[in-house]
Amino acid sequence: MSRFRDRTEDFKDAVRQSAISSGFNESKLAAIMASFIIHKPRQRTPFLKSALKTLESIGALDQFLLKHRKDYVDRHRTTEQERDSIEHEVTAFVKACKEQIDVLKNCINDEEASSKGWLGIRDSSNADTIAHKHGVVLILSEKLHSVTAQFDQMRAVRFQEAINRAMPRRKLKKVVDSNSIDTSKPLNLEHRETYENQPEPLRLQQELLDDETRALQVELTSLLDAVQDTETKMVEMSALNHLMSTHVLQQAQQIEHLYDQAVEATKNVELGNKELSQAIQRNRSSRTFLVLFFFVLTFSILFLDWYN
Repeated sequence: MSRFRDRTEDFKDAVRQSAISSGFNESKLAAIMASFIIHKPRQRTPFLKSALKTLESIGALDQFLLKHRKDYVDRHRTTEQERDSIEHEVTAFVKACKEQIDVLKNCINDEEASSKGWLGIRDSSNADTIAHKHGVVLILSEKLHSVTAQFDQMRAVRFQEAINRAMPRRKLKKVVDSNSIDTSKPLNLEHRETYENQPEPLRLQQELLDDETRALQVELTSLLDAVQDTETKMVEMSALNHLMSTHVLQQAQQIEHLYDQAVEATKNVELGNKELSQAIQRNRSSRTFLVLFFFVLTFSILFLDWYN
């Protein structure tokens, strides 16, 4: 088995001798020798900087949700305005992260388009870098989707709580109305007995007031039921709207991917048509060459036969 030898010190001595022979002073020589020990940090590309910035934004969003989770879910800790404010900030965070991921995707598409030649042949040396960038964008998209899924669960808890808070109120109102109807009967009997003991004008005025009060009570009860029904429907519509927006976002990503595949397929079809046209031209030229070759060969044979 062969033994390996570390030639690092020999390389350093060769560099030192070359620097001395080139006339470097002590400071330059010390800087060159220090570069072997302390390596300079690699410069980050703009794509890597944007990806790290997006990852930091997603991490900040995750920490924000973890910090305000109890405040958002438990309605006794915060008010509705504060919960709406938390929801607005999370929505702004998600929108900003989505825009940054879209910028990275556009950067990859531009680089992929510039790496192709005039025949659409992709540069193999840059293919690995483009595939790595696609993987980075996919990881960022998955992280953002996982964070938004957590927020969707929190929002579903809030909507379910609002629905549960609205439903018992309606049931309680129905029970109160039935009790009021039952209790109104003996009260009406008592009022009738008092009305009979009162003079005629006062009794008529009291009856009119009672009729107006009952009509107003019925109207207010119907208005309250309508408001509660509207509130429940609005909460349900808000939940459905959010779910629909989430599915639309996922479908938009799929449609964009399908569009990119369709564009690439169209380019491949165009390249195939060019190749077919070139093949047809080559076939025509080869036919002409064969006809000319056979003509010359036949003429040569006839000439040789005539000459003999």
